[in-house]
Amino acid sequence: MAMGCKYGSHRVLEPKGVLPQPAARISNDMSTVFENEILVDVIALNIDSASFTQIEEEAGHDVEKIGAKILEIVGKKGKMQNPVTGSGGMFIGKVAQMGSALVNHELKVGDKIASLVSLSLTPLKIEKIIKIYPDIDRVEIIGQAILFESGIFAKLPEDMTESLALAALDVAGAPAQAAKLVKPGQSVLILGAGGKSGMLVAYEAMKRVGPTGRVVGNVYLADDKTILDELGVCHEVVVADATRPIEFLNAVLAANGGREYDIVVNCVNVQNTEMSSILPCRQEGIVYFFSMATHFGKAALGAEGVGKDITMIVGNGYTKDHAEITLWELRENPKLRKLFEERYV
Repeated sequence: MAMGCKYGSHRVLEPKGVLPQPAARISNDMSTVFENEILVDVIALNIDSASFTQIEEEAGHDVEKIGAKILEIVGKKGKMQNPVTGSGGMFIGKVAQMGSALVNHELKVGDKIASLVSLSLTPLKIEKIIKIYPDIDRVEIIGQAILFESGIFAKLPEDMTESLALAALDVAGAPAQAAKLVKPGQSVLILGAGGKSGMLVAYEAMKRVGPTGRVVGNVYLADDKTILDELGVCHEVVVADATRPIEFLNAVLAANGGREYDIVVNCVNVQNTEMSSILPCRQEGIVYFFSMATHFGKAALGAEGVGKDITMIVGNGYTKDHAEITLWELRENPKLRKLFEERYV
């Protein structure tokens, strides 16, 4: 069999000349596996939160309609890429075949892995949807996927269940980026701190700011505040609507003694929260938009419009050692691990 492009451009059907992620259609023909591809029997998909929320609302929270929409998207595109949000998610599965050009002594046929690249660029074929779990954005399937030579993955750890590992690895980029960005003594604001990524970011930020820093979490529901208070991963939790920027600004500044924040991390799964991320950030501070519901044009023009000279980081789901950092958080924090096992497994 021939070698393909290491980035997967050989799978692009339309339009030619682009990479798989922005492509309208890619080939999900699993009968042809190139020498530098890995074929995986997929066990489950974790649809990214922004994407699943949009599909769920469009389907009127009807599980059968959610499944039909997922099958429609994959059937048309050859991949799971939400046409509204543009985002995908990730999968877990068992290695079925490895191209002969991929010499990886750490991986062999039969190993269970989690993909650490987006479903929005991953060739995927779904034979059957087994079950949908709307509360945790998970879809159990019978199907297959392709990992390209450049694709990253993690072997599933032996000290936790597949579902627990998948829940954490699905958002691994967020806490790992927080580990890089947050410094001792800084103030950190986390929008959507009650979700998977938000809780992990909050815990990592608490470790990094040390005794002189401050971590404030934002949630929309009072019940989430209660949970975060019990976890102890924030110094303070503010209940506020991030789609109402001025009210939001006043609430979160009050939680930080009236001061703006050094770092703001956006982990929400709804649209129109760009300005609630930008306004509380100090001049020359950092805003990290992990949320795939972010409209980056609104963020750029919005920051300009209010005269904010800040660094805005696109929510890259990958950073060095992100899988190891995220799984280690669950190992070293029994309360956080227990919550993930209760909520996401």
